[in-house]
Amino acid sequence: MPGNSKQTGKWQDRYGPWALVTGASDGIGREMAVDLARRGLNLVLVARREAVLADLAASLSKQFSIETRVIAADLSDAAMVEHVLAATDDLDIGLLAAAAGYGLSGPALSSSRDGELNMIDVNCRAATAMTYALVPRLVARGQGGIVLMGSLVGFQGTPRAANYAATKAYIQTLAEGLRHELKPLGVDVISSAPGPVRSGFADRADMKMGMAQSPRSVARGTIRALGRKGTVRPGFLSRFLAASLATVPRAGRVRIMALIMGGMTSHQDDTHSTKTEKTA
Repeated sequence: MPGNSKQTGKWQDRYGPWALVTGASDGIGREMAVDLARRGLNLVLVARREAVLADLAASLSKQFSIETRVIAADLSDAAMVEHVLAATDDLDIGLLAAAAGYGLSGPALSSSRDGELNMIDVNCRAATAMTYALVPRLVARGQGGIVLMGSLVGFQGTPRAANYAATKAYIQTLAEGLRHELKPLGVDVISSAPGPVRSGFADRADMKMGMAQSPRSVARGTIRALGRKGTVRPGFLSRFLAASLATVPRAGRVRIMALIMGGMTSHQDDTHSTKTEKTA
């Protein structure tokens, strides 16, 4: 059931009646949708897998007595981003939670250029397009919020995930600038910068993680900080890793990230060596 009526009313007044959540079928995006539903907001759920979204929408509607709208869209396609915006033009959206995104890892020498560019389209272009489309609507209503997903890797270069880290550095910088600009106009902007998260992200990025946070802790920590912080490092692990790197010069952080990413992607080198031996 929803949280206490006082908290729910506050969220509905400031960020309701509708929230648009991208990447809502899995991981952090799904958990953000659950947390926002718990706070009484109606939801537009966006992701590629329509059946998964439909099941989630039905569950949240029943559990929290909210309205939902499902839009299946691959946000790497600019036309689909525009489709989402057009399909929500009739709704009073007070919050954008742009959680759609993914990572790629491994040596730049063996990376797929198309894959790296597609990642920029999802992580940066789609988030930017939706943000700038909704900013006039949020400012016109005098209040609202924007949640953008950064990462701890976005605060320095990250070997073997250089482009992914760059997309998150972009998001971090975007959020910082927009927060300063939009706060006097009633719109809260936050960048969430978690560390490793236990979700489908690692499988798609082909990374093996040791310590990792739950998507729920990241989502709830992020939503809870909206309106109070410009950047949040949700959960103990995020704060611990950030504090550990805080006093290290940027060049040193790059070297540390090289060691960390080297460990999480070392299996890729073994796979590459096996393939090379078989074709030799």
